[in-house]
Amino acid sequence: MKIYVSHSKNFDYKKELYEVLENTNLKHEFILPHKDSDKSFNTKDLLMDKKCDLVLAEVSYPATGQGIELGWADVYKIPIVCIYKKNSKTAGSLKIICNRFIEYEDAKDLVNKLVDL
Repeated sequence: MKIYVSHSKNFDYKKELYEVLENTNLKHEFILPHKDSDKSFNTKDLLMDKKCDLVLAEVSYPATGQGIELGWADVYKIPIVCIYKKNSKTAGSLKIICNRFIEYEDAKDLVNKLVDL
């Protein structure tokens, strides 16, 4: 399964998210939009052209750009799974576009919970 990873830029996503996903034995292809560059990534075309099967959204940190991405995913009927750190306050509007939420405590817990994707 091809999984687009959506996130805020307001945390160390390369270390806390990308490295965690890359160093697992999960049998998915992760599209990490800012792995090699902080430049804008054309998410809209990726989603519109159905070049991914799922959007994995790290929603612990509010971000307008991410909200736009998730709106596109919803419009293009791409399933969204929201993940968030325990005790994070997530936006209530996420419940309108997503019905699967995964709370995690740390990297190991996150990986264990993503096995069922």
